[in-house]
Amino acid sequence: MKRLFDGLRLAIATLTVLPLRASRWDRPTAAVAMSLAPLVGAMIGAALAGVSEGLRALGSPALVAAGVTVAAGALLTRGLHLDGLADTMDALGSYRSGDKALEIMKKADIGPFGVAAVATTLLIQAAALTEASAIAIITAWATGRLAITVACRRGIPAARPEGLGATVASTVPLPVVLTAAAVVAALATAATPGRPWQGPLAVAAALTAVVLLVRHCVRRFGGVTGDVLGAAVESATTVTLIVLTLS
Repeated sequence: MKRLFDGLRLAIATLTVLPLRASRWDRPTAAVAMSLAPLVGAMIGAALAGVSEGLRALGSPALVAAGVTVAAGALLTRGLHLDGLADTMDALGSYRSGDKALEIMKKADIGPFGVAAVATTLLIQAAALTEASAIAIITAWATGRLAITVACRRGIPAARPEGLGATVASTVPLPVVLTAAAVVAALATAATPGRPWQGPLAVAAALTAVVLLVRHCVRRFGGVTGDVLGAAVESATTVTLIVLTLS
C-alpha cells in the first residue's frame, strides 16, 4: 500500500504543476507512477472539462473556451509535455541519430520543427475542443497519459544512462499496460453518445501512433527520454481528440 501511495505521489509530482514532493524516487516507485499515469491524466482532464463547461455556461464562445482550456492544460503540466514534443521533433527533424540527436534535444532553444509541432498541436487541440464533451476531454487526457504507460513498458530501453528516461524506462510490465489500456478504453465508450465504439477506436488509434513514435525514437536515439515521453503524451492526446470529433 505504501508503494502505491508513493507511486501516486510521484506521478502527481511529475505530471502536474501541483506542489507535491515525491517521497521516493527509484525504479520500483517509478513503475507504479508510470502505471498510474492515466489516472492522473483523467484528473487533469476532469479539471479541464470543468474549465470548458464553466466558460460555456457563462456564455463564452466555443473557440474562446477551447483556447482557454488548452492554455489551462499547459499550465497544469508546466508545459512539460509540449517542451518534450518540441525537443523530440527538432531531434527527429535534424535527421541525426544517437548522441548527436540527443545533443539537439538538450539545447534550450527550440528549432523550426519544434515550433511547428507545438503550434500545430495546440491549434488542432483547440479546434477539437470546440466540439468535445466533458467526458471526451477526460478521455483524451487520460489517453495522453496512457501513452506514458505504453512508452515505459518493459523491453523499451532508455536513450541515456541518466535523467527521467533512465529512471522510468522499461519499468511497466505488459499485463499492467494492457489493463490500463482496457480501463481507458472502457471509459472512452461514453465519450461520444450514441457511438460507444468511437471512443475505444480513438484510444486504439492514439496508442498505435504512440507505438510507432516510440519505435522510431528507439531506432534514432537508442531508447526513450523524458522528451520522448512528452511527445508521446501530446501525440496521443491530439490523435484521440481528432478521432472523437469525427462524425
